[in-house]
Parts: sequence; C-alpha cells; structure tokens
Amino acid sequence: MPAKPDKSLSGAGLGLRREHIPDLRAGIPEAIDFFELAPENWLEMGGAWRKDLRHFAERRPIVAHGLSLSLGGPAPLDGEFLKRIKCFLDEHGIRLFTEHLSWCGDAGHLYDLLPIPLTGDAVRHVAARIRQTQDILERRIAIENASYYVAPPGAEMTETAFIRAILEEADCDLHLDVNNVYVNSINFAFDPWAFSAELPAERVVYLHMAGHYVEPDGLLIDTHGAPVIDPVWALLDRTYAHLGTPPTLLERDFNLPPLTDLVREVEQIHAVQARYRSIRRAA
Repeated sequence: MPAKPDKSLSGAGLGLRREHIPDLRAGIPEAIDFFELAPENWLEMGGAWRKDLRHFAERRPIVAHGLSLSLGGPAPLDGEFLKRIKCFLDEHGIRLFTEHLSWCGDAGHLYDLLPIPLTGDAVRHVAARIRQTQDILERRIAIENASYYVAPPGAEMTETAFIRAILEEADCDLHLDVNNVYVNSINFAFDPWAFSAELPAERVVYLHMAGHYVEPDGLLIDTHGAPVIDPVWALLDRTYAHLGTPPTLLERDFNLPPLTDLVREVEQIHAVQARYRSIRRAA
C-alpha cells in the first residue's frame, strides 16, 4: 500500500511561480509553509531553474499538482511519463502528488479539464487508473474535485457519491478545491456547504483556495486569476469547522500581483486556521 502523505506538510502555501523567484530568493516569507508546482512545468528545466527548485525544496515542503494525467480519459495512462514524474518527486523529496478528477485528452491533449460521467462504469475505470498511478509513483495520491461547465448526461449518482465511490475503490485521498465547489454551486444552483459536508472528512488531505472570473451573463469561470472573494472565504471557514485545518494552498496562476499581495491572502488562510485550532484546543 502506498505511504500516506508526509505529516510535516501543514499550514498555508503558495504556488511556486518563476516570476516570484527573485523575491523568494531574497527570503521566503514566514507565512509560506510550503510551495506547490505542476511537475509538467518543471520536468525539463535544468540549469539555474533546477538550482532554484532545489534551493526551495531544501527550505520548504513541496506539493506536486499534476495537470495532464487524464485520470478519467479513454487512452491508456502514460506509464513512461509517470516514471519520469516519480523520479522528479524522489529527487526533490516531494511526498504528496495530486491530480484532477477529470479527463483532458485521448489521441492528443485538449488543454481543458472535462467532467467524467457519473456512472458505476466510470467509477471502476477511474479507480483502476488511480491504483495504477499509485503503484508506479509508489505514493498514495489525492484527487481534486474539478470545476466544470457542462454536466455529462446519463448520471447514475450524485457527484459527491461518485467522488466517495472512487475514493473507496481506489483507496486514495481527496484534494478539496473550495473555489471549485463554489464555482460549480453558482453555475449549477446547488448548496456548496451541503456538497462539502457530504464528502468524507477523513479522506481530505489538502485544500485549494483561488479566485475566479464572472462572465457578463453571470457564469463563473475558474481562472485562478483574481483575489479570493468573501463567499469563498466563508466556505473555507465552514469547511474547516467540518474537517479541521488541512494544508491549504492559495492558487494564483495569472494576473500575478506582487508577492506581498499574495502573502496577505496566505496570511488570511493562516488566520482562519488559527481560529479553528484555538477552538479545538479549547474544546
């Protein structure tokens, strides 16, 4: 059985963006407990970039968040690619690897995360691919609930039941993206808190917080390109009340502000975590 994620991973983190490396080289802010990166963006990096990554991996835990495995896709998993990822994780001491519960390609890569039909056949298909991934990586992985903009037809169960079934059959963990829950809840008119409360707290090992974009017609797009809004902060608050305070990342992928602005949002995550730790100690 793959090992559980490194228990030293805790607190609040930030994506390791190359644009911020000069500032981070000057000194990692105390609020940043860990970094996250997409291995696809670093596998081929050598020279100064590789030295920078080694520098930060020696100072903070790193989480790898995959973009392209296509766990729900029809094409066979790329075993050679997974072996390269394993070597990368080993090289930099990365214990936790997460991927999206979605699919993104068949004969080629589609550069989008597409929803999986909510069926028993899909549960078995995805769970088998997760088990294969864990065997190759020699690590237990966590799957992330994805944002989506069209619901596949032929649903045989709810999305939360689908997620629970995959977690059980694959024996993997859950990476809960709080903003994705909120975005989907607005686009598909459901209660985001009721959705989160139906997920198994004991499987949640990692959280994402992010901003999104509102289209003129009211559709929310999960862009990771804006500050986190108040309703998503409120949902994080209730999520911590339900499952404790797993390590939580501030996800920002473009429209990057100065590092100091992002650190303020990381500090806000810390403040919410500290409140719930205080409540639990008192209890």
